[in-house]
Amino acid sequence: MNRQYAVVTGASRGLGKELAIALAQRGISSIMIGTNSNVETACSEINQYYHTHSVAFIANLCQKDELLALAEKINQDYEVFMLVNNAGMGGSKAFTDADTDYLDRIIQLNVRATSLLTHELMPNLLRQTKSYVLNIGSMAAFTATGYKTVYPASKAFLKHFTYGMREEFKGSPVSFSYASPGAMATNPEVSARIEKQGFLGRFTLKTTEAIAEKCIRQTLRGKKHIVINPLSYFFSAIIPEGIKNSLMTKIVKRELTSVYNN
Repeated sequence: MNRQYAVVTGASRGLGKELAIALAQRGISSIMIGTNSNVETACSEINQYYHTHSVAFIANLCQKDELLALAEKINQDYEVFMLVNNAGMGGSKAFTDADTDYLDRIIQLNVRATSLLTHELMPNLLRQTKSYVLNIGSMAAFTATGYKTVYPASKAFLKHFTYGMREEFKGSPVSFSYASPGAMATNPEVSARIEKQGFLGRFTLKTTEAIAEKCIRQTLRGKKHIVINPLSYFFSAIIPEGIKNSLMTKIVKRELTSVYNN
């Protein structure tokens, strides 16, 4: 019997690496995709510690030809029962300060790469008895925010894409899930920056380990929307949109001002 794999993008570090670890803890091997040799190091560590058979591939998913070639190889050589679209890009910048390459990379990675990789691996996923697609979104998808602009819009796309695919493939072997992480403590610098956002930033801050574990657990249960911080999501849902948009924009502006002044 062929071994089944989970494909994890953005798996070199941070949440992507923790997602591969959460899978390895369940005895699941991953096809780990990253942009540099760090993904090979991470893969080797996971195999050594958890005795899995994970493999690593270096690819720039913003390059369409690279993405399609990698998807073709995966389909030829591996049985895929899970796809975790974790690779993404964001940040906080005044729109007029952001160059076109910066804006384009967000769209290419968050929107196009996720859509194309899912499309190319669907035949593989559909031939499994049961399979899963987990799209890592953001709480930002629920709030239009100044100084982030394109990033929340890209995550809103991802949410609708996930829900639409879930409806289209209802009754098929493939289950689609969308996760809404808030602030993530990926490293001390990021944690410190988020804490400068004030109470809301500190309130939503979670470790990547905790987020990864919850994402994998609830994906395997077929959960449609994985909410990492239910209380944060509740407040986001009840605050009127206009107030919420203005509040979040002020918070991000304060964060940027603090960074510029240091």
